[in-house]
Amino acid sequence: MGITIDLGKAKAITHDKRRVARSVEFAPLDIKVSIPSEAEAAEAARAVIRTKYAEIQTAVNAATDVAALKTIMEQLA
Repeated sequence: MGITIDLGKAKAITHDKRRVARSVEFAPLDIKVSIPSEAEAAEAARAVIRTKYAEIQTAVNAATDVAALKTIMEQLA
């Protein structure tokens, strides 16, 4: 009897890691967006981050096996 991995739970774990990585990238920009002279550039950078992690979210949702999720997790490390 081998080990069975629940794909739904594996996706949930991957989404959690994605959220943490996204928060880390957003942290310095959250402060800069409140500074008038840096707000525009900070918001542009935040838009790029939102797009990046939306694409990762789509990839996680579309994953059909654990190998695909492992590849995504490696990108988040």
